[in-house]
Amino acid sequence: MSESTVLAEQRGHLGILTLNRPKALNALSLEMIRLVTAKLLAWRDDPQVGAVLMRGANREGKAPAFCAGGDIRYFHAAALAGDPTLEDFFSEEYALNHLIHTLGKPTFALMDGITMGGGMGLAQGCSMRIVTEHGKLAMPETNIGLFPDVGGGWFLARTPGHLGEFLGLTGHVLGAADSLAVDWADALVPAASMDELVDAIAAATAVDGVGALSAVNGFHAEAGHSTLREQRALIDRVFARPDLPAIVAALQAEPGEFAAGIAKALAQRSPLMMAVTLEQIRRARTMTLADDLRMERGLVRHCFHLRPGAASETLEGIRALAVDKDHAPKWNPPTIAGVEAAMVDAFFASPWPAHAHPLRDLA
Repeated sequence: MSESTVLAEQRGHLGILTLNRPKALNALSLEMIRLVTAKLLAWRDDPQVGAVLMRGANREGKAPAFCAGGDIRYFHAAALAGDPTLEDFFSEEYALNHLIHTLGKPTFALMDGITMGGGMGLAQGCSMRIVTEHGKLAMPETNIGLFPDVGGGWFLARTPGHLGEFLGLTGHVLGAADSLAVDWADALVPAASMDELVDAIAAATAVDGVGALSAVNGFHAEAGHSTLREQRALIDRVFARPDLPAIVAALQAEPGEFAAGIAKALAQRSPLMMAVTLEQIRRARTMTLADDLRMERGLVRHCFHLRPGAASETLEGIRALAVDKDHAPKWNPPTIAGVEAAMVDAFFASPWPAHAHPLRDLA
């Protein structure tokens, strides 16, 4: 097991994985995906491991992070260079997401701090998703011309009402109370209690996993007020509309600062990828997790290949945010009115026949 990017230990009958790229906010590399997958498979089949816990390493004096997502600088460089490992990254990441959901043993995610994108893909499949007062949870992919992947369609579609469309299109960041309110977290535990919590879970976990989940009971803290709860009626009213132009029109008709803030966020996102995201989430409502991940695997390939190289919305979004850092992406089309149905439909045509799909074996 590499000591560089993922640390593994077994404490009693609890397997503990620590994502260990703190300078990169524990953003996932292909090496990390492979290390986590290998260890989870080994622990799944090990009768001495009753439960598994995942957490992120942090830097002294810096904002904490469980996992900030995938390594988008790598995405940009690999796509421009034609690096075939980019294909491996997404196939293996999505297979890992599915593995966590189906591991068959109690699993914990300690979402202390930033948990976004790929970090959400790791956490949302866990039996017990623990957030701290530092929690910053989001699926912000439309901000870089991508869509909420890693099973995002599936778990966004299962949030209450039309919160999934709202969270997927805007990339809105949730604190602890809102994360609990939208069912992205199961418990709030103070960050100062994290080490004690891990010790308690390890001590309580029997060889068959019994006792693991109940160990959290003594650590619950009050989450406080959820600001999203008071906006639910507005969110459901607006984001239930049939398409992106109708959503924007409904939003513009709403008074108040909250609606204005949402409108401002949507105006900065890729119109095309917002339309793709809306279709993704609505299709996912009637899909199994495995079928959603297969759909998303096709979508992400199209993100890099429908318009190769710098013409990709995704590469343009990453360029603007993380490479040139001018925060001025040139989206194509630049407006929602310019998005045609055929542009969106092209993303949902599978690049592979069913028998050759890279995730064909997901059950």
